[in-house]
Amino acid sequence: MKPIIEFKDYTFKYRSQVDPTLYNINLAVYPGEKVLIVGPSGSGKSTLAHCINGLVPFSFPGESTGELQVGGEDPSRAGIFGMSKLVGTVLQDTDGQFIGLTVAEDIAFALENDCVPQDEIFSKVDEVAEIVDVKNLLKHAPTELSGGQKQRVSMAGVMIDDVDVLLFDEPLANLDPATGKKAIDLIDKISRTTGKTVLIIEHRLEDALYRDVDRIVVVGEGRIVADMTPDELLCTDILQKEGIREPLYITALKHAGCQITADTHPQHIETMDLAPYREKVQAWYKEAQLPPPRPGKQSALEVLDLDFSYITGNPVLRNIDFKIEKGEMLSIVGKNGAGKSTLSNLICGFINPDRGNILLNGADIADKSIKERGEVIGLVMQNPNQMISKPMIFDEVALGLAVRGVPEAEIKERVHETLKICGLYPFRNWPISALSFGQKKRVTIASILVMNPEVLILDEPTAGQDFRHYTEIMEFLKELNDRLGITIIMITHDMHLMLEYTDRAIVIADGEMIADDIPARVLTSEAIADKAYLKKTSLYDLAVKCGISDPSGFVERFIFFEREERANG
Repeated sequence: MKPIIEFKDYTFKYRSQVDPTLYNINLAVYPGEKVLIVGPSGSGKSTLAHCINGLVPFSFPGESTGELQVGGEDPSRAGIFGMSKLVGTVLQDTDGQFIGLTVAEDIAFALENDCVPQDEIFSKVDEVAEIVDVKNLLKHAPTELSGGQKQRVSMAGVMIDDVDVLLFDEPLANLDPATGKKAIDLIDKISRTTGKTVLIIEHRLEDALYRDVDRIVVVGEGRIVADMTPDELLCTDILQKEGIREPLYITALKHAGCQITADTHPQHIETMDLAPYREKVQAWYKEAQLPPPRPGKQSALEVLDLDFSYITGNPVLRNIDFKIEKGEMLSIVGKNGAGKSTLSNLICGFINPDRGNILLNGADIADKSIKERGEVIGLVMQNPNQMISKPMIFDEVALGLAVRGVPEAEIKERVHETLKICGLYPFRNWPISALSFGQKKRVTIASILVMNPEVLILDEPTAGQDFRHYTEIMEFLKELNDRLGITIIMITHDMHLMLEYTDRAIVIADGEMIADDIPARVLTSEAIADKAYLKKTSLYDLAVKCGISDPSGFVERFIFFEREERANG
């Protein structure tokens, strides 16, 4: 069989760069295959995708050598429009992909462009909407939809043109765990029912492997480091070496001293043969320690019996009640649209509750202005570009102090001190445009930190980050928590972050608080996971399948073991 995508000794260098981004790529993908492409940020995996869909060299100019064929065409000759007939791309940021005023219009856009008769458009839109399960949303505006629904509409928009290759660029980046599972399920269904070739580029390997893939291609520093079946790859240390997070159950098996082999089929914990590893896992569990109990401290923030609605009679939050101690590191989790960001807006004073109180250090803050709250409660938004307003790093971090009339000498001292804490001091005179996404994130944290807040709220601190950058940001936040005693609240979809870095999780589902417990217990409860669209940790399945009677205790021991390992370097 002839490959549908074939790279032969292909090298590409962007016009603005000295060195190539892709080196000597040799890769063949066959019709109907489903291939997962993984690699750290900057490894070249997005450039690989841009070569396939024609964005390179037309939107991103540069020079290439070697050969590339997609569906018998050379993308550098066929152009973006020519390639759009062969390759449909679903972007990470679905908002950047919508054109129509309604879902139906958006799906129909490509057919209208091709002057397809109206009757045919209607039946084709219905047919594709049925496949991706958005038939009941056809009259809605795309902007009204949730993250998961937007993704389905984007999928429909590229499928309607009957392309041969579907390319998904980080489909899980902005989705809660359960919606992410549904997205992977849907991609799998499309792959099986249509026979199309599917390429998935993703950071979240364990989530992407929820359904079978034929091969995993690992990209590192512009080269293909591995091209193997999942079962083969998970037995190697390639993922660790390349800075890609392995599935948690694989890491746990390695901690227990197990030598994983491909014949036990490690791709899915549900179907993996764990018989050869059971004794070692049980022995590790018996020896591993539980974390020591946390000493109780004074209250930093209390939310008492809080209700809020944007529209009267349609509550967004009901009876929210919890207390956070000084120096705690806590996560707030729940599905998209559960009310997590609304809760942070209430704490910061951007909106006012219908009922209930918010106390800071035991005192009600109802009469404090946004500015007054901002001096003690810092909010770091998910997208750093929405927070940055100055071109230079020093000026951006100094802005909050400058508007409060702090003397210039004190500003300089405090900004330099904060930049040192954040690892940004060497870049103090750089323009922000020269920074990576992760560094920009640090700048936004620094601009809040310089105000000496007592409480720091971070909305999705690691969204879209690869494992190395994720670890850098989280270790940095942990250090702030340990060194400065700042209370840190994280709103997150990342179950690994919640398990690994926070000691407590508040779970919100449909506007109500359904749990306030340690992460290990939250993520081993079927009922909580289902209601809040979380994903039960694979460590739970590993513990149960290895005959361990206390799965949440196993998870607690694993997390404590990992933390100790990291602390000891």
